[in-house]
Amino acid sequence: MSLFIFTIFVLYGGMHVYAFLKARSALGFGWGPGLALTAFMLCMIPALFLIRLLERQEFEFSARALSHVAYTWMAVVFLFFCGSLVFDLVNLVLRAPEWVGGPGSFLRPISRRISFFIPLALSLLIAIYGYFDALNIRAERLVVETTKLPDGMDKLTIAQISDVHLGLIVRSSRLRRILETVEAAKPDVFVSNGDLVDAQINHLPGLQEMLRGIKPRYGKFAVTGNHEYYAGLDKALEFTRGAGFSLLHGASVDVGPIVIAGVDDRTATQMSRQRPASDREVLSKLDRAKFVLFLKHQPDPEPDALGAFDLMLSGHTHRGQIWPFTYFTMLFYPLNAGRYDLGQGSILYVSRGTGTWGPPIRFLSPPQVTIVELVRKR
Repeated sequence: MSLFIFTIFVLYGGMHVYAFLKARSALGFGWGPGLALTAFMLCMIPALFLIRLLERQEFEFSARALSHVAYTWMAVVFLFFCGSLVFDLVNLVLRAPEWVGGPGSFLRPISRRISFFIPLALSLLIAIYGYFDALNIRAERLVVETTKLPDGMDKLTIAQISDVHLGLIVRSSRLRRILETVEAAKPDVFVSNGDLVDAQINHLPGLQEMLRGIKPRYGKFAVTGNHEYYAGLDKALEFTRGAGFSLLHGASVDVGPIVIAGVDDRTATQMSRQRPASDREVLSKLDRAKFVLFLKHQPDPEPDALGAFDLMLSGHTHRGQIWPFTYFTMLFYPLNAGRYDLGQGSILYVSRGTGTWGPPIRFLSPPQVTIVELVRKR
């Protein structure tokens, strides 16, 4: 964990150094503005960890205010870094002929001021757009044909939320939009695929009651994500159960038309908790005559479990949340978002996530509630 924190500091700090040098090169400011900008950046780099400290000491107002500023700034710096890097690469190509002794390009390199102000303007515009897009919850429909529905049932509807991250930023107004989308689908089953809460969960008034108001015909089920462990597992589980979900800790339940199974997130091992049951351990005991819905937070199905489930629902990746971070998440999770036919009759669907982690912003990765319709195959 210490190595992870160190890596975050180095990468995030490096972005700030890059942004500072770009600003100084374009604007040519003196010591006064330079010191002011340096002080602000030096406050923003460790702010991600200061937020958690304030939460633990229950300075909720300060933690919430700082989280909005620091996380929005994180998005702006990241977007500026990516945009400015593109301009640097273009200038590198334009200057390359001169460096190798050939004739110069007929195109002049882009000026320092243009290379600074265009990425800055774009990053601010994208951040504003992404803030409002993160509030626009989509209902994404997934239709799965199956021969395993019981006689007399032609369709079963499942609503999935994932990576809601209830906490300092995602509060009652966002949750209300999410649950309105869920209720509009009139689901028979409601599932949460982990990361329902984010970090500290000391002050989430009324949110349990809002979730408890969803009462589907065949019940509500949840599995843990990595943030349940970061928040403090006992409190996270207490909140999830209080919201009306049955937690599946390497277990399964027969709800009548289908069987639902789930495993804990592998973060349990990293946090010195009991090792979660493997996919195969949970699924091998199930009756394959029934449709098996498998809940797992991270989209990494074990190869020897293929064929033991019909549909696996996952989340975790957020599809990067803010493009072009999508390409980074794809390095670790090639099954990044959407539907994947895995073979042997098994399907994986990866949600882009319903809330936001960190920046309250989404860009080219809108939030979703997944509405799965199991329909009789004719």
